[in-house]
Amino acid sequence: MRNQNHTRVMTLAAALVVVSLALTARQAVAAAGTPVQIVVTVEPKHGNELPLIRQGEIVVHQGHGVRPVTGWVPATGDRAGLALAILIDDSSGISIGPQLEDIRAFLQEQAPTTLVAVGYMQNGTVFMTQDFTRDHAAAAKSVRLTQGYWGADASPYTSLSDFVKRLPTDPAIPRREVLMISSGIDPLYMGVYQDPYVDTAVHDAQCAGVVVYSIYTPSAGHFGHSFWRTYWGQNYLSQVSEETGGESYYFLGPQAPVSFSPYLDKLNHQLASQFLLTFLAEPRKKAGTEPVKITSEIHSVDLLYQDQVCVPATPE
Repeated sequence: MRNQNHTRVMTLAAALVVVSLALTARQAVAAAGTPVQIVVTVEPKHGNELPLIRQGEIVVHQGHGVRPVTGWVPATGDRAGLALAILIDDSSGISIGPQLEDIRAFLQEQAPTTLVAVGYMQNGTVFMTQDFTRDHAAAAKSVRLTQGYWGADASPYTSLSDFVKRLPTDPAIPRREVLMISSGIDPLYMGVYQDPYVDTAVHDAQCAGVVVYSIYTPSAGHFGHSFWRTYWGQNYLSQVSEETGGESYYFLGPQAPVSFSPYLDKLNHQLASQFLLTFLAEPRKKAGTEPVKITSEIHSVDLLYQDQVCVPATPE
């Protein structure tokens, strides 16, 4: 009997040790936080030269607290891994035709290590004319005229959501970015203000860590010259870009841009001015998005970044 009691005590003690170790591990995770990595683009407020910004000069706010920054790496050299997709709205009008050479030239200007892809947004998905490749000439050849009719007219934002959900992850390619060329008009949502498809696209891109840039080009058909729809379409493009850390380059009413070239030049400059920021997000019991604010002690720069991040639940 004494031996049995001793065995029960030892078993209980071992169980308590296991529980204690598990609790300690959970507490350690909670104290340290959950690593989150996002792309930050740095722009000088004056001139074109970027000042040196060190990791200790970057501050990340999550909620009411400041979170530890564990990485601030310029996206250059062996850390420059970039997968860049150009997604063109297939319902765009004929005014996009003169811009195709600008798009082709932009693709061929990318760094040799950059993976590029070309796809056309239609019917809620993306039809790829060129999957990700380092053969930039082949990608340029895959750029074609749009179909230019509203049969390809499912929301461009559902197409964007579908695309970012299917993007593969690769630690060697830490930057995944999209240039979205569209009127921004959403035929699935005929209201104004909060378009649910836009909100979903923003959420999906933020959780995938995908930065979205955009250039406006008019749609085919009636909406292509509707100031009302064009106005809101450009607002939606701007929302998607700004909330994912990118930029929307055109806002001059319903007329087509004279040239994409100035906007593509600016995008090239921004891609070369990016950093990979890693910080420890405050753990949560439930997975979800958390608003973040990033500031720098160097006040001569602006920082572009996604305004929310997806934080997984703390392990049980």
